[in-house]
Amino acid sequence: MTEMVYGTVPVYAGDPVLPRWWRTIDKWTMSCVLMLFGIGLLLGLASSPPLASKNGLEPFHYVTRQAIFGGVAMIAMLLTSMMTPQMVRRLAVLGFLVAFVALMGLPFFGTDFGKGAVRWYSLGFASLQPSEFLKPGFVVMAAWLMAAALEIGGPPGRMYSFILTIVICTFLALQPDFGQAALVLFSWGVMYFVAGAPMFLLAGVCAGVVMAGWFAYANSEHFARRIDGFLSPDLDPTTQLGYATNAIREGGFFGVGVGEGQVKWSLPDAHTDFIIAVAAEEYGLICVLAIIALYGVIVVRSLLRLLKERDPFIRFAGTGLACAFGVQAMINMGVAVRLLPAKGMTLPFVSYGGSSIIAGGIAMGMLLAFTRTRPQGEIGDILMRRGR
Repeated sequence: MTEMVYGTVPVYAGDPVLPRWWRTIDKWTMSCVLMLFGIGLLLGLASSPPLASKNGLEPFHYVTRQAIFGGVAMIAMLLTSMMTPQMVRRLAVLGFLVAFVALMGLPFFGTDFGKGAVRWYSLGFASLQPSEFLKPGFVVMAAWLMAAALEIGGPPGRMYSFILTIVICTFLALQPDFGQAALVLFSWGVMYFVAGAPMFLLAGVCAGVVMAGWFAYANSEHFARRIDGFLSPDLDPTTQLGYATNAIREGGFFGVGVGEGQVKWSLPDAHTDFIIAVAAEEYGLICVLAIIALYGVIVVRSLLRLLKERDPFIRFAGTGLACAFGVQAMINMGVAVRLLPAKGMTLPFVSYGGSSIIAGGIAMGMLLAFTRTRPQGEIGDILMRRGR
């Protein structure tokens, strides 16, 4: 309990892996992730049977699949969290390269499953979304480049990371997947800010984003339709946003009761993008606030632990992963209450989706590995090591 309160424990050389991992891991963050996964299964029991019935499947088909995907994700999270930062970096770079090649192949071999955006590979028994696995690998890759730029005689890593970001965002926008592109750009911006980027440069990037958004609005019917629907003063009650908004309003503080919600019978994405609407209708505002609190604890605790980290690579990568995780959750819930345009983005560890939850488990394992307590050494030793 001591390390959960004060966040620091002694680490002894030669300790077995498991005891050392248990003493140094952030148990609060890990517990919050497990609770989010449990809430996701609970909400899946309520939201997925109508869709399973419509598709002629067993009532709990999607819940069973989510439990299997989630089990794989939790194992991946635990195994990744036991790695050293150097091992995590190697894993991330390899995963990034594989996911990037898969992303480039989507226009030729991908499918849209009738949703108007080519984001998936159909594997027959399941689907694979490369962008979900690309995100954690990109964050670590960009952090490595930025950290290398701080070394004496190091490469222009910040410029390389920016070029990489633009290339990835371009491929994502071509799907089109503007939500994931915005999340990748945001992750890079946060890391660049922490790395000491000048404000005028970040302002220039923001201006470029506005111009890109205007261009997309003028040339992409998919993008324009979502923006127009968001800006319209009248909300069509028969759209997904209309159903979700009405469900949240009907839920009130304590919900209409377990299994009594109606939105799951109307929303085709009730178990994925709009699962927070199911939570709000059946369990009320109290449940939604609890979910928000769990995300908040994960992000805030991770950032607080990273404040003590002297290794710039670990600090940049951990900050990017934590902020991307929190912003993805914020975007998903913001769409459900019509604070943001529809994005097609899952709620981490709660929404149904194999690619989303497994990639999320890997990303959270990386974050847990970066936020483990470790000897920081004297600042003079670090400066001398850089000067060699």
